[in-house]
Order: sequence, then C-alpha cells, then structure tokens
Amino acid sequence: MSLLETFTFLTFWALGCGLSKLEQSRISISSEVKKSADIYCKITSTDFVNDVIHWYRQKPNEALEHLIYVSSIKIRALTHKHGNKKFEARKNSQILTSILTINFIEKEDMAIYYCAGWFFPHSGWIKIFAEGTKLIVTPPDRNFGPEFSPKPTIFLPSTAEINHENAGTYICLLENFFPDVIKVHWKEKDSNTILESQQGTTMKTNDTYMKFSWLTLTANSMNKEHKCVVRHENNVNGVDQEILFPSMKREVDGNNPTEKACLKDQSGALQLQLTNTSAYYTYLLLLLKSALYFAIVTFCLFKRTAVCGEGESQ
Repeated sequence: MSLLETFTFLTFWALGCGLSKLEQSRISISSEVKKSADIYCKITSTDFVNDVIHWYRQKPNEALEHLIYVSSIKIRALTHKHGNKKFEARKNSQILTSILTINFIEKEDMAIYYCAGWFFPHSGWIKIFAEGTKLIVTPPDRNFGPEFSPKPTIFLPSTAEINHENAGTYICLLENFFPDVIKVHWKEKDSNTILESQQGTTMKTNDTYMKFSWLTLTANSMNKEHKCVVRHENNVNGVDQEILFPSMKREVDGNNPTEKACLKDQSGALQLQLTNTSAYYTYLLLLLKSALYFAIVTFCLFKRTAVCGEGESQ
C-alpha cells in the first residue's frame, strides 16, 4: 500500500469507519411554534468518538436538504438563522446517541428529519440513513397527549373462514389518534420476527385518524397466539402497544359462548374502509363533473350573449 493510500485509508477510518447502524426510534415528534424539539439518533459503532453524524431534512415534495454535521463529543455544532441558533447537533458518548435540536420552530420546519453517517462494508464507502422522525407543528391552543394514542379494537376470524378455507384473518382497528404518523406490524407472541401483513390507508375522522391492519394466517400458524404491535408518538411512556390475539384453534375448539360470539365475519370491517374510500373518490368525481358542467354552461351563455350583442349592433 502506497503512502497516499495509507493516508486516505486512515483519514476515512478517523471519519467513522466503525459506524454500522443508525436508529431513530421515534417516528414523530410534535411541537408548538417558537418552541424547541430534540430528535434522537441511536448509533451502533466501534468508534463513536470519531464518527461524523450528518443531519438532513426532507419537506413534502422537496429534495433532501443537508442541515448540519457533528464530529466532536465535546463541542456542539451550530447553524444560525436571523441571528438565532436554529439547529444544534451534539454527540452523547454515554448513550451513544446524536441529538439534533431545532429551535424557534416555525410551520415551515414541518418535515422528516434523518441522521446519516458513512459506513465501510467490503464493497466500499456508503452513506447510511436512519428511518427518520417527522416533526409535527401543532396549534398553540391544542394539547395532544396520551389521550390521543391509538385506541385498538380487535376482530377475530369467522368460524366459516377457519373451517372451510383452513385459514383465518386477524384485523386490528386503530382509532382516535393524533398525529397521523403510525407504524403497525405483526409478530408471533413469543417471537421478534416481523410477519408479512397488510396495511390499510390512514384516514382522517374529524380531528383524529384511524387505520386498519390485518394478518392472514394459514393452517401452520393457526395454533399460535399473535400480537399487533403499534408504534405511535402518544403511546403511554413512549412504549409500543402490543395487542394480543388468541390462537384461532383455541377459539374454534373452545366452548365459551362469549368467545364464540366474537367469532363473526369481519368482512364488514374491511368493507367499511373500502366504502369510505369509494365515497370520497365518488364525491371528488361528482365535484369535478359539476365544475366541468359549470364551465360549459358559462361558456355557452357568454357566447350567446356575445352573438346577441353583435346582432343588436348590426
């Protein structure tokens, strides 16, 4: 290895070769205008002291924007706007975390914020990003606390589906939450493996939101208990909700009439979401047709008026 290659290698190593994973556990954070908010980035690294952590943000329909980077564990990095400290970035070696502070929050600051760093696998240098945290700017007169966490309702598969299709579908309905940023996944009760599931559209209902998620199981998994895991900003103590679903086999074989009463066909739940979505697009289509008819009628009236005016002048 030449002297230049050696110098280049050691330089890149000093800039964060030990970094291997970045994690932003909070998917959203809410704050009022003119206040401050902290966004955390957990770093897995063998050389945290020398890692360089970059911070980006992406506003809706805009390109990724680089904000700031921090390399020292002793000195904060700062950027200023109108003489104020707008962004601050620091590294905490005790918890292996980088923190981005956004000061004097404005509505224009609503965006998804990402931490990033350089990683050196065998294929060469690449920049890796965490999943991001969305900043929600809320009105000063509204207080969104734990009472705006997702409220779950569970729906179990029908006995007809289980017996005739040899499969079953769990449905997890989440309602009355704010903000709309939510993450839902499914696991077996005693497993950390995330299962393949289906996600419904997050829909607004008055000032809050609702969402469906469902998991379809085959015969091999019907004798196991499963859980719907919900991550949301307003969960109590910031801990993921875990909603337990009983074994389908137990529900079918059980003799408890109360439990059997819950085993009803849940196609109506999915149909509700489809109906609401269809109604929205139907209303939008009718609105567009009405606007088009109005434009045509206006044009015809205008044209007729112009012709009549021309006849009178002649």
